Amino acid sequence: MARNAKTEKSYSSFFSKDIAIDLGTANTLIWVKGQGIMINEPSIVAKTVNSDKVVAVGNEAKEMLGKTHHNLMTIRPLKDGVIADFQMADGMIQGFIRKMHLSRIARPRMVICIPSGVTPVEQRAVRESAERANAREVHLIEEPVAAAIGIGLDIAKPVGSMIVDVGGGTTEIAVIALNGIVTKEAIRVAGDEMDDAIIDWFHNEHKLEIGHRTAESIKCSVGAGTSNEKTKVVIKGRDLVTGIPKTISVPPDEIRKALSDTLFLIISAIKRALERTPPELSSDILDRGIILTGGGSLLKGLDDILREETNLPVHVAEEPLTSVVFGTGMVLEHIKEYAAVLL
Repeated sequence: MARNAKTEKSYSSFFSKDIAIDLGTANTLIWVKGQGIMINEPSIVAKTVNSDKVVAVGNEAKEMLGKTHHNLMTIRPLKDGVIADFQMADGMIQGFIRKMHLSRIARPRMVICIPSGVTPVEQRAVRESAERANAREVHLIEEPVAAAIGIGLDIAKPVGSMIVDVGGGTTEIAVIALNGIVTKEAIRVAGDEMDDAIIDWFHNEHKLEIGHRTAESIKCSVGAGTSNEKTKVVIKGRDLVTGIPKTISVPPDEIRKALSDTLFLIISAIKRALERTPPELSSDILDRGIILTGGGSLLKGLDDILREETNLPVHVAEEPLTSVVFGTGMVLEHIKEYAAVLL
């Protein structure tokens, strides 16, 4: 039986909810057109070792981190901002889509943000993963551009804006003007490397083994800036000599020393981007400053360190954790208006 125009529109809207995805190394956020952010969960999958069956994704999988038995393991399908395990990435995306209760026969349009430094091969891998998730149409947008839109910058103007997006696997630095990236620098050093640096520090300096969740908690509570805080940080882990669980207390300065090399790499990348920026845009950055976004921008003292190292104003976005997906969602909602920024 034929459907009238109104019924056709309703049918299409039910089965084709368009979605925007910030497929991050640390967290995945999904925006549904007309509804906003529906998913904001860790990019973690729990699977069986023997059959590779996905048993949990997101928050449920994170709860299992470091606590699995011999036939169960937790993995992160994305590494350094790109898909490292295609099968598990597909399983994770499908798991998140099931959590949103979308129809199984839905054919959504997808806008997915990607790091600005990914290769054409990596871009194709992201497209194919989205197509396997039943997308009828796939568009890609670079993360710094999405972040700038999400922050509320008018990137169509002939004015330079510098965005530093410190994520889980990559740090993206871009100077944006006239709907495009003029200068960019991407390094695969970010929040995860900070956690690894803390783990290595306690391994080498204190012969103490700690997990990634503990390292992340230490990083978030202490940060990188100088302060007068004298309260020691209590660390629980496993003594590498005796193999017995152990608790130690260290001054906050130790954590800052542990993070110093990683921060040096990020600062150096920002300086390289500034060196390659055209003079007219450099003057805009001098007036407008550097805008920090991404989860890593919440590291205590990071903005102060960058001000000291660059002699530029540094601002942290109001919602750094969601600015990328918010910008990607805005592009999805007004896709014709933002056609110039899509890949």
